[in-house]
Amino acid sequence: MMPEVSTTAPYDPSCRRCPRLAQFLDAVAADHPSYWCKPVPPFGDPAARFVIVGLAPGMHGANASGRPFTGDHAGILLYETLHSYGFGSSPHSASRADPLTLTDCRITNAVKCLPPGNKPAPSEIGECNAYLSVELATLPRAAAVLALGRIAHDAALRALKQPPSKFRFSHGARHELPNSVVLFDSYHCSRYNTNTKRLTPQMFRNVFDRVAEHLAFSKAASE
Repeated sequence: MMPEVSTTAPYDPSCRRCPRLAQFLDAVAADHPSYWCKPVPPFGDPAARFVIVGLAPGMHGANASGRPFTGDHAGILLYETLHSYGFGSSPHSASRADPLTLTDCRITNAVKCLPPGNKPAPSEIGECNAYLSVELATLPRAAAVLALGRIAHDAALRALKQPPSKFRFSHGARHELPNSVVLFDSYHCSRYNTNTKRLTPQMFRNVFDRVAEHLAFSKAASE
């Protein structure tokens, strides 16, 4: 059973609730003084109808840049796809200082701090779920959440007060939740998945087609 942790904010830049993660960040910061090495904040539109949930910051990516999926291979396909569907102002995310903006979209992570070996412990996922719960509680009706991988899928469901056992992760799956949010699943756009073709650009676009269709339908229904 994961611990219940209360918080009133979707992000705390000074959070050190997880001793293992805090110690690891301290060690990485000592080796890389220019890196962000703090919890990575969500990026994008605060009122977005579309929220993407990743796993955790990458060592030389978001942990270095301070922006989700920025600075490593995992962000290449994601930001190219966001741009092609009109969610991003540019197909590239270079740094926190670049002019990139997201429209009606926000990117966040199940775990906000870099975990050793890219593998957060269950207790760390549970601690950070309090922040994700606050963030997803602000979703508008008929919003779309895209989970990149099973851990993000389970974390999003817990944050939305739904049992993961009732909604099985599967690439391309669409889950209609009782609170009107629709959860979409995709394999994570990691280097390993894209290099091995477990996830191809077309497979990723197919998921985005379904998200875009849902958002267009829900917008028309509300007008």
